[in-house]
Amino acid sequence: MCATQSATAPLPTRRSCPFDPPPEYERLREQEPVSPLAFPDGKVGWLLTRHEDVRALLADERFSSDRLRASLPVRAFRGRPEDFGPRSGMLLTMDPPEHTRYRRMLTRYFTVRRMRALAPRIEQVVADHLDAMERGGPPVDLVSAFARPIPSLVICELLGVPYTDRDRFQGWTSTLLRIELEEDEALAARDALHGYMRDLVAAKRAHPDDALLSNLIARDDGEDPEVDLTDEELSGIGRLLLVAGHETTANMLALGTYTLLSHPGQLRALREHPEGIERAVEELLRYLTIVQFGIVRVAREDVEIGGRSIRAGETVLASLAAANRDPEHFADPEELDLDREPSQHVAFGHGFHQCLGQQLARVEMEIAFPALLRRFPTLRLAVPPEQVPMRDDMFIYGVHALPLTWDRPSDQGS
Repeated sequence: MCATQSATAPLPTRRSCPFDPPPEYERLREQEPVSPLAFPDGKVGWLLTRHEDVRALLADERFSSDRLRASLPVRAFRGRPEDFGPRSGMLLTMDPPEHTRYRRMLTRYFTVRRMRALAPRIEQVVADHLDAMERGGPPVDLVSAFARPIPSLVICELLGVPYTDRDRFQGWTSTLLRIELEEDEALAARDALHGYMRDLVAAKRAHPDDALLSNLIARDDGEDPEVDLTDEELSGIGRLLLVAGHETTANMLALGTYTLLSHPGQLRALREHPEGIERAVEELLRYLTIVQFGIVRVAREDVEIGGRSIRAGETVLASLAAANRDPEHFADPEELDLDREPSQHVAFGHGFHQCLGQQLARVEMEIAFPALLRRFPTLRLAVPPEQVPMRDDMFIYGVHALPLTWDRPSDQGS
C-alpha cells in the first residue's frame, strides 16, 4: 500500500492550455497515480493517471463496463437504472461474454483492409467539401464546412443512414454529450435517437440495401441462427456506430487543425513531408486525447492496482489524457512531435473495448488533413485564439467552431 493518501477530491477539469489536459494530472501521476476520487453522486472511487495502470485496468476482466453500476465523473443522474434502458446492442456498457458476441460479429466490417478500401470514396467526399469551401471563400467555420460533414457522410453511407437526416441525429447526439444536462433532456434525446434508429431498422427489413445495417439483418456470416439480432439489438448497434462514427473524428479534425495552426514548425514539416501523415495522426491522437474525462469501470471483486486496494463495487476512472502524457512511456510528452515513433497511446482505449472504428477514423484523418493543407497553404485563424470556443462543456473535447481564413489568388497578387 502507498504510504501517503491525499484527501478525496473531484476530477480535475480546469485547463490552462486548450491543447493540454488539466495540469493537476501531472502532480497526481507523479505523487499518487492511483488517487481517491470524489464523484458527483457522493460516492468515492479511484482515478488512474499512469499509462501502465490505465492499460492494465482496461484489459482486466475483473472490472465491469456496466455504466449503470458506475458513478459518472462529472455528472450525476438520479434516475433509476431501468430509466436508462434499453441497452441491447450497446457494446460500451457490456461485459464478456455478451460483449464478445457483438464484438466478434462486428469486427469483420471494420478491418484495416475494409477501411482502406473506402479511401477513394473518402477522398472524393473530402475534395467535394474543399471545393465548396473554396467556392464560398473565406472566412469559414471548419467545423460546419469540413470537420463534421465528412465523417457524418461516411458513416451514414457505411451504415445505410440517410444523410439528409443529419441535423436530427447530430442534434440528439450533441444534447447527450453535454455535461450540464437535465435528466429529462437526456432521456428525451436518448428516446428520440432510439426511436429513429428502430424505425430505420424496420425500413431496412422491408427494403434492404448493401449497407451495414442491412448486412447485419441478413446475417450471412455463418453464425448460429439462434443469435440472430433483434430490432432492439440492431437499433443499439446502429446508435452506437452512428454517434461514435461522426462525433469523435469530427472533433479530431477540427481540434487537430487548430493544433497544427498553433504549432507552425510542426505544420510546415507536415506540409513538406506529407508522407509522414500516419505518424502525425497518431501523435495528434495522443497529444489531444479528446475523450477528455476518461473511461469508467467498476470492480467486480477486490483488486489491487498500483499498490492500492480497490474494493468490489467501487468505480475506477482511467484518465486517457493523463496516460497519454506519461513521461515514463513517452519522451517529452508535453511536446507535439509529429515525427514521434509509433507508440502504445490509449486515445482509442485498450483491451477488449478498444474503439471498433479506429481504423476508419485513421483513414479519414490521413486523407483529410493533407488535403486541407494542400488546398489552402495560407490557412490561418480568422479570430484571435482566445475567441475560439472550446468544448469544455462536452464529454468529447474539441472546438464548437473554428473560424478560418486564407489568401485568395487575387489577394496574393495584389
